[in-house]
Amino acid sequence: MIIERRSTVDASVEQVWARIVTPEGINHELRPWMTMSMPRVAKTLTVDTIPIGEPIGRCWLKLFGVIPFDYDELTIAELWPGRRFFEESTMLSMRLWRHERTLEPAGEAKTVVHDRLTFELRALLRPLSPLIAAGVDALFGHRHRRLQRHFAGGSADPSRAV
Repeated sequence: MIIERRSTVDASVEQVWARIVTPEGINHELRPWMTMSMPRVAKTLTVDTIPIGEPIGRCWLKLFGVIPFDYDELTIAELWPGRRFFEESTMLSMRLWRHERTLEPAGEAKTVVHDRLTFELRALLRPLSPLIAAGVDALFGHRHRRLQRHFAGGSADPSRAV
């Protein structure tokens, strides 16, 4: 399955990048529905400082920040600092999870944030593919709105699922 989300944020690429690569920024985008914890050995890492191509361990996803329901064996496969990261991981629920986020300048102090998500569910969950795809799409819509609000504005592009 492939899902894409694009929105414009009222901040420079540098400001947006500084926010989205930190555990605090990631969790702000996910709240209140969920949070993601970093493994103990990686508590001080950010997307900018994670070793490229090396799994850092299990990042637990917690419903409402409390109830563990899945984990991400986080691996940053590619990094263009300040512009793009490409995560290629596995999860408890997914055989494959790819998350590519790019930032592009869009005029004075504006940034286009583009997320492209590709995933393949594990065999037992495949019958739930349409439901899970709708949930992932809704979650990333939520993440974009939270990011826009953090920087006090922006406008969502209607492009959604592909």
